[in-house]
Amino acid sequence: TVRREVDADSLRQKASANLIPLLMDVTDAASIQHAAELVHGIIGDSGLQGLVNNAGVAIAGPLEFLPIAELRQQLEVNVIGQVAVTQAFLPMLRQATIPKARIINIGSVSGLIAYPLLGPYNASKFALEALTDSLRMELKQWEIHVALVDPSAIKTPIWEKSAAHGATQLTPDMQQLYGDLIAKMQKVAMASGTHGSPVLKVVEAVVHAMTADKPRTRYVIGVSKPLVLFLRALPDHRRDALILRTVQRRAKK
Repeated sequence: TVRREVDADSLRQKASANLIPLLMDVTDAASIQHAAELVHGIIGDSGLQGLVNNAGVAIAGPLEFLPIAELRQQLEVNVIGQVAVTQAFLPMLRQATIPKARIINIGSVSGLIAYPLLGPYNASKFALEALTDSLRMELKQWEIHVALVDPSAIKTPIWEKSAAHGATQLTPDMQQLYGDLIAKMQKVAMASGTHGSPVLKVVEAVVHAMTADKPRTRYVIGVSKPLVLFLRALPDHRRDALILRTVQRRAKK
């Protein structure tokens, strides 16, 4: 799915004729319903084999100055939109029999470990982790497998957009109180967009989750799972200190 017709045209030119781009805004109930009706019109009652929830935005900034409207937008896209799309397509997913259907949610390591100035994004991804776990248990009776793909730093424009957004929203008060931390995190965000893992790594995980005989429930990309577990096991104050030191070190590169 795409949000703009120009993106749909681009896909039509680059991809196989078997690919049918759908215009859909995950924050618009009518748009979601229309997309679901189009898909049902194509596949009929044969069932839908898979759904990948990939819509996402990253809103950054100190929580003290965060406009509540932006927090709502973050959650609307990254959390509520994912649930709304899943609800719309679940009847078709349930109809799939051989093989059974699969749902893949694109989360983030930021849903496992929180970072400064990424509170809204962290909150949305932590929420998606919990919702995915609940959904997996709820759909077990129909053998619909639900998986999470949790990338860390990936070469996508989302981090450049997040850094640019933070720069344009910087007020004198924010600069005085959080300027140093904001500057460091912007450097880290820009580096994530240019030096992160290739998008292909995420694609490979999605393909495995969708096609493997024994798919995993979680795919952590770009960061070793033991490292994530280690950070989560640390006392809060030690984890905070380690993350802040890491931000300081990466900002100097």
